[in-house]
Amino acid sequence: MTLTVLCSALTCLGLASPTIDRPAMRETADILITHGTVITMDAGRRVLEDGAVAIRGDRIIAVGTSRELAARFTARQTIDAYRKVVMPGLIDGHGHAGHGLVKSLGMDTDEWYGATEAIYARGSTVDFWRAEALLTGVERVRFGVTTALSYFGGGDMVVRTDDPKYGDAYLAAMDTVGIRFILAVGPRRPPFPRTYVDWTGATSREVSVTFDRQLEVSETLIKRWNGAASGRLHLAVMSPTHHPETPGAAGAPDAEIKAQALAARALSKRYGLLFTQDGHSRGTIKWAHEQLGILGPDVLLSHATGMTDEEIAIVAKTGTKIVHNPSANAAMREPFRLVELLDAGVTVMLGSDGVAPDRSYDMFRHMFQAMRYHRAALRDPSVLPAGKVLEMVTIDAARALGMDQDIGSLEPGKKADIILVDVFRPHMVPMNMPLYRIAYFANGNDVSTVLVNGRVLMRDRRVLSVNEERVLTFAQREADAALKRTGLEKLTETPNGFWGRSRLPKR
Repeated sequence: MTLTVLCSALTCLGLASPTIDRPAMRETADILITHGTVITMDAGRRVLEDGAVAIRGDRIIAVGTSRELAARFTARQTIDAYRKVVMPGLIDGHGHAGHGLVKSLGMDTDEWYGATEAIYARGSTVDFWRAEALLTGVERVRFGVTTALSYFGGGDMVVRTDDPKYGDAYLAAMDTVGIRFILAVGPRRPPFPRTYVDWTGATSREVSVTFDRQLEVSETLIKRWNGAASGRLHLAVMSPTHHPETPGAAGAPDAEIKAQALAARALSKRYGLLFTQDGHSRGTIKWAHEQLGILGPDVLLSHATGMTDEEIAIVAKTGTKIVHNPSANAAMREPFRLVELLDAGVTVMLGSDGVAPDRSYDMFRHMFQAMRYHRAALRDPSVLPAGKVLEMVTIDAARALGMDQDIGSLEPGKKADIILVDVFRPHMVPMNMPLYRIAYFANGNDVSTVLVNGRVLMRDRRVLSVNEERVLTFAQREADAALKRTGLEKLTETPNGFWGRSRLPKR
């Protein structure tokens, strides 16, 4: 008898084990987010009711329905997103390091720029920058901002690149908070040399800082930090000089301004970094293109108000990206031509220009502001649909930063930068039309849970990466100390003309 015949006979006699259909082996996931309304921002802009996201390590491994993913995965940790929207973390393309500790200071007087100059260049310490990074990092986590770009200073374009210790402290603090962060470093505006003050305890000394020194420090920080913290920390190169008439550059020869802008651009190219400039307005983009040739797909220009048709064409042709800051004063002084830029195919992201003097890092607020700004300006309620503004803080923003292969949407293979937004709240119910709820009604305080790189930074509105109370106490101490060092305590008082007037008095 052959083996085949024997086996057949045994089966017939009921002596052989019957074939059993066993379920396929389940895959493992570190985190499984279930039962949420998932706004994917993928190519099909899918919205999944009772959706789920599976995460392994720092990346998304599956997006689907809760039923599908629960059957497929065994998870070490499950996050129930019932009555919540699950969506990509928000992205802020323009902020200013330092501003978190000088909010409102001198904003209703003509002393704002002078105050920031005094504090950043002459009144700040390593602890000042460390405290500000922790404070604004926590603010961003609470508001669901998982990726942000900040200039290392601001106001009158003071950049604290006179010594690497300030940038080291800032980036180490951002690493502790855990968000994805880009620090733009480079030189401040000419003329040079500039005077900075270095503090050791209560003792200070003046330091004369050259352009070359600031470029050298910037390069040191790039070498130390770019790509650090599992790729969460990045550096960009900034050049605050973008036109011969740039405020603060008075007295600098035209040749010097051009040479310094080109040197900063060369640094960005040497390390393959994003190159960014703040404060562009009427005519400066044309000048940067024709006189310097510095535009391109790795360039991010901020504000860019009052653009001409010719400049819009230049930006489109060169592939240059734009950050629109609808809540900034610059957007009030001259219009931002968003519709024309989008119709020309330019990638535009949103920025907060935060957090001083008068705005926060709440990107929900800035989405709403952007829609109202353009609809009012054009007297057209059809302008800037909610879907486009959602793209401008997620997938379009990721594209503008050159990160769209990793962030900006919930798709397998992308980084697990995810937020949960509570929609079971009075201003969000009824919980239908989730895209509209997020764009029109949500605010930063509706964010309940935040993940970056697959790490839970906030769960049920409790920040986990740092002790929030200690951060706030530290920040208050350093803000008070900076005011005392610079003698600017008086600027915290309510100014004359605050009450009972149709406009602030001329100063």
